[in-house]
Amino acid sequence: MKTFRAFRIHDTEGHAGVEQVSLDDLSPGEVVIKAAYSDINYKDALAGTGKGKILRKFPLIGGIDVSGTVAASTDPELREGDEVLVVGRGLSETHDGGYSEYVRVPKEWVTPVPTGLSLFDVMALGTAGFTAALGIYQMEHNGQEPEQGLIVVNGATGGVGSLAIDMLAGRGYEVIAITGKPDAHTYLTEIGASQVRSRHDLDMGKHPLEKALWAGAVDSLGGEPLAWLTRTVKPLGNIASIGLAAGHALNTTVMPFILRGINLLGINSSYCPNGLRQRIWERLADDMRAHHLDKIVTATASLEEMAPVFDRLLAGTATGRTVVKIEP
Repeated sequence: MKTFRAFRIHDTEGHAGVEQVSLDDLSPGEVVIKAAYSDINYKDALAGTGKGKILRKFPLIGGIDVSGTVAASTDPELREGDEVLVVGRGLSETHDGGYSEYVRVPKEWVTPVPTGLSLFDVMALGTAGFTAALGIYQMEHNGQEPEQGLIVVNGATGGVGSLAIDMLAGRGYEVIAITGKPDAHTYLTEIGASQVRSRHDLDMGKHPLEKALWAGAVDSLGGEPLAWLTRTVKPLGNIASIGLAAGHALNTTVMPFILRGINLLGINSSYCPNGLRQRIWERLADDMRAHHLDKIVTATASLEEMAPVFDRLLAGTATGRTVVKIEP
């Protein structure tokens, strides 16, 4: 096979760019995928700019997600031409990632694209959508129901937040979106939020318990916003903790947990077992389907056009999702 294009990261200083590589340069695996699409997540922006310690070895091809067709496989269950995806594994951490015209991965990492979703759709969802769906699944597994009341989503204009709003509204929940972007209110109501509140107007208080406001929450920020949620969720409510854009520290007390019985659910897509992973993707094509991908995907980019998107994500000015078209 001739050489092909890939976005390769060389060190922690952000020295990265599109270059020619060959299959011999790629991490090992039983399956070679001809990539069609990837996407841009917060982790991709950190890795691609050198502003976060995401990669554990160098050089490495970026991109934590990919969709495409099987080009070669030693696994008889994965045949040439099969449409597949890889999301939430070790891509762009310890293994060459999805920003490449060809991607080689272990067979255990590969998930068939579910009927009803396209190669584009699964990257419009990507790690963000899969993680949001996994968070909702865990909340409902723990007893969450629409009849219990409002669900708050913070970091609402990001990929996880946007897709969580869409999925929750589709499942009958009334969703309150919290954002710091004053121009995003129309976008958030269009994708399913019943109310939009500015985080700049919130009084987070200082007491161990504040007034109970929400039946549950999806948090992609961490830090003080998550601590505030623990103090304001109603008894027996669930919080899906997904991100740490506002900080990794959690300064709270045990009082919400023992006096209100709230549940803080850590969501990690990388450690999701294969059986559950397949069920979540099948539900993303069915009862957890996102109905507003046309609004949530706010941009597409080529491998050569990703750098400005990285900058917008890290600056907190990006909205929704960006899908990367791999082929030139």
